[in-house]
Amino acid sequence: MPSILSVSEVTPPFQVNQDQASMFARDLFFGSFKDIERLLKAFQNGQIEKRYFAKSLEWFKEDHSFEEKNNAYIECAVTFGKEAIVKCLQSNSFLNEPISYEEIDAIFFISTSGISTPSIDARIINHLPFNPHIKRVPIWGLGCAGGAAGLSRAFEYCKAFPKAKVLVLSVELCSLTFQKNDLSKSNLIGTSLFADGIACALVIGDEVKKEAYSKKSAIPYIAAAQSTLMPNSLDVMGWNIRNTGLFVIFSRDIPHIIEAWLKPNVIGFLSEQQMELSQINHFIAHPGGKKVLDAYIKSLEIQPSMNDISHHVLKNYGNMSSATILFVLKRFMEQDIAKNDWGLATALGPGFSSELLLLRWQ
Repeated sequence: MPSILSVSEVTPPFQVNQDQASMFARDLFFGSFKDIERLLKAFQNGQIEKRYFAKSLEWFKEDHSFEEKNNAYIECAVTFGKEAIVKCLQSNSFLNEPISYEEIDAIFFISTSGISTPSIDARIINHLPFNPHIKRVPIWGLGCAGGAAGLSRAFEYCKAFPKAKVLVLSVELCSLTFQKNDLSKSNLIGTSLFADGIACALVIGDEVKKEAYSKKSAIPYIAAAQSTLMPNSLDVMGWNIRNTGLFVIFSRDIPHIIEAWLKPNVIGFLSEQQMELSQINHFIAHPGGKKVLDAYIKSLEIQPSMNDISHHVLKNYGNMSSATILFVLKRFMEQDIAKNDWGLATALGPGFSSELLLLRWQ
């Protein structure tokens, strides 16, 4: 089965702690909500301590047109995306030696926080010496589920082409979608939660000699993947696209939906692989927020400690949309996980949708 050989991450230059973000929101939303102090508790209750943004807080205090914000997205996405690819292919943590750009057969580019045609992957390829015949698969609109979906699509590609080496590049600059004049509660909650992050994973087919490249004694192979769409749930999560840009849709019912919907989805997926939830050793979860992590525990009846790495990423980086699960995966891969251990990767996104991957370390 296809394996995940290397993962890299990039954080933008502006670190903002949660107290700074809360003060920024208070200044912005004061007078718009009668219960502003109660709403601002979301900044502390979410258990996020710091996040990283592509621009400084001073930049966000000014008005910016959709064009200005999207141009910033393109510029930053190319810069940070290129850096993530270089780090992934030259990783001292995961690789015995660098892998050349010419060896990469396909690149799956994942993002939901900006718009670009030609897509960002095409722009990056003009800066790095990839094979001109590389397959490009830009995927837009999957939100928080996008990182897991990108791994799934790379898994399927490598099953079809077992000699392939494939990159999954996730670039999310959520802060650049910020709407200064949106006085909705969804925008306030989004301001407390979302952040910028970039990650890249290298997935390889069965006929690639893993032992020649991998520095780790065991790496995860992808045993199976499943995508699921919940009918009639378009209003749970996503964007409203208006003249000034992308306006966040963020339903307060998300934790309750997870509690009711996720477990049957997971149990059905595992049963198709002749497995049970009790056999899963590692839970590689996209940390959509504290309430989402709590909902995973309640729905799946797993030990809270199985969320420790996801909680660590949320605490130190916030919700970086599709890139977040790759940050989580990287920390699992940095550990010396025992051979034959099973992992379940899960992420939820607009649609409302679920992406699941069954991993085994070999």
